[in-house]
Amino acid sequence: MFAEFELVYHNQYNKAFSNPEKLSYAKKIWFSNLRHISPERIIAATHRAIRESEFLPTVKGILKYCEPDLRELGLPDSHSAYMEACRAPQPKAEYTWSHPAVYHAGRACDWFFLAGSTEHTAYPVFKRHYEDICQRVINGETLSLPAQIALPETISKPLSPDEQRQRMQQLRDELDI
Repeated sequence: MFAEFELVYHNQYNKAFSNPEKLSYAKKIWFSNLRHISPERIIAATHRAIRESEFLPTVKGILKYCEPDLRELGLPDSHSAYMEACRAPQPKAEYTWSHPAVYHAGRACDWFFLAGSTEHTAYPVFKRHYEDICQRVINGETLSLPAQIALPETISKPLSPDEQRQRMQQLRDELDI
């Protein structure tokens, strides 16, 4: 990681780690903060940082890049998720969602609020809920859609007036009314 940083961020690297003592101390600090992450994940984060950042990343930056990308988890970006939630037909639970997180964020916002508010008003609220739910997914939580209760195979016939009177009398007798 440090070798790649030195090649890509040459001037910044040499300024940050100007002597061997600083470099050695920095490597110890980085190691103590990154030791719980696999080397493959750290290298992937290093490459991602190089692609996305003009500046030499910090330990915190590399930790952020170690988190999985939303696309890796099958999550759409927040605006695409917002548009999907707004356009989904009723009943919402039966819609085929790109990811259950979109459904849960829409439900957390309230479907009526999403349908009746402008994007300027509704999107920030949706985005906050969606990002919270995405963080839960990143942390390993598995989301599911609500189960749909099927209609019974047979539908009972309404009672005839005589049967209704008999049942009512039976209830009165049981309750001693």
